[in-house]
Amino acid sequence: MTVDPAVISERFRGTLAELLGVRFVEASPDCLVAELPYREELTTVGGSLHGGTLMAFADTVGAAATMLNLPPGASTTTVESKTNFFAAGRSGTVRAEATPLHRGRRTMVWQTRVTDHVGRLLSLTIQTQLVLT
Repeated sequence: MTVDPAVISERFRGTLAELLGVRFVEASPDCLVAELPYREELTTVGGSLHGGTLMAFADTVGAAATMLNLPPGASTTTVESKTNFFAAGRSGTVRAEATPLHRGRRTMVWQTRVTDHVGRLLSLTIQTQLVLT
């Protein structure tokens, strides 16, 4: 089952995701992909994408992936998140791909890989989402 990525983008209108410039491009319960264009406003003094930018991007994508797997009437919140940084993003569009590690009734765990425009791994985030019913 695929989901129209525009529907997900609309749910995030007026939030940090919109402010960052997150654009959802592929969506299904098993994989959610989003893109974020490099902008100087999202960087460190040295010009690489700020770690907080990468973490907020990954958290948004993992939360959105969880939303695609929630039972009717449920919501979610992040209860734990860990990010490893591997390389600096300095240009182009970065891509986040979230895949499930665990989808339970009370929690879901997602792995989100953030890569640059040539496919180089910038960061890897594993987050736990609490299912609120």
